[in-house]
Amino acid sequence: MKAAVYYSPRDIRIEEVAVPEIGDHEVLVEMKSCGICGSDLMEWYLKRRAPLVLGHEPSGIIAKRGKKVEEVNLEDRVFVHHHVACMTCHYCLKGDYTLCEQFHRTNINPGGFAQFFRVPAPNLQLDTLKIPERVSFEEATLIEPVACCVRALNKCNLKADDSVAVIGAGTTGLIHAALSKIYGASTTIVSDLIDFRLNIATKFGADVVVNPSGEDLTAVVRSVTEGRGVDLAIVTAPNLLAYKAGINACRKGGKLCVFAPTDPAAHLRISPKDLFFSETQIIPSYSTSHLETRTALHLIESGRIKAKELITHRFKLEDAAKAFRISLESKESLKVVILNK
Repeated sequence: MKAAVYYSPRDIRIEEVAVPEIGDHEVLVEMKSCGICGSDLMEWYLKRRAPLVLGHEPSGIIAKRGKKVEEVNLEDRVFVHHHVACMTCHYCLKGDYTLCEQFHRTNINPGGFAQFFRVPAPNLQLDTLKIPERVSFEEATLIEPVACCVRALNKCNLKADDSVAVIGAGTTGLIHAALSKIYGASTTIVSDLIDFRLNIATKFGADVVVNPSGEDLTAVVRSVTEGRGVDLAIVTAPNLLAYKAGINACRKGGKLCVFAPTDPAAHLRISPKDLFFSETQIIPSYSTSHLETRTALHLIESGRIKAKELITHRFKLEDAAKAFRISLESKESLKVVILNK
């Protein structure tokens, strides 16, 4: 079968690889659509593991199932979560599913950017969801990123009438903006350096948009929050300037959501004294679990999250290199999906 093999963000090669064998409790899925995630573009995160097949936002059809599989049937349309927790360890019992050791071992094989991939038994049993007919394969690729955002807002305990600032208006930034209004936010401010994204942000719930290359984000935030700052700042851009902007946007007692990792060499200086007296809370949110994927599917199926409007580019698997290049370079791209046709 064909697979898009990652050597670096600008070196994606279509290679022939073996179709994975499946066990009695596993299934083989024919990939139909798989989204490119921001983490697929982070070279520092991937270079030690290259070459490898990426793709963790897949949807497809059950092509083969093991002898003891009962959860799905052949030809079922499914979304598959690439990581699942064990449900029995200390972290799982505390609800910290993404910190479970099994969570990082339960990968689909070889990855979503291949014609077929194997679904391990834990993934099949806990977090493989049947896709309703009204949801397209392309829309289903947004289940995982929407679920990540749902988990972040739940961890931050976003409440009705809270004010929110979203720093970075890529795909997840726009999802956060839309979710903030679904959760009842009184004011949602979205900041980005690209006007194309800001124009779309207004369609996804942003009350105020700011391009910090020409406006002072902190001043705008203060002006619309009676001088206080926002209750919650969510940083989806993986750089220190974005995090500094997020901290400056928070009110006393506000929350900063760490949603995007930076290069490991990057460090942000924060005064414990300032944190102490301002009572600013810093809340990281990595990945998502079986709980939020179901919520995400419902939000997409109901139309409350307009998944289709987030997809700006579609490429065949054979053109995966071009898809990555667009994701890296285009200022008018959001979610780029790779299709197996």
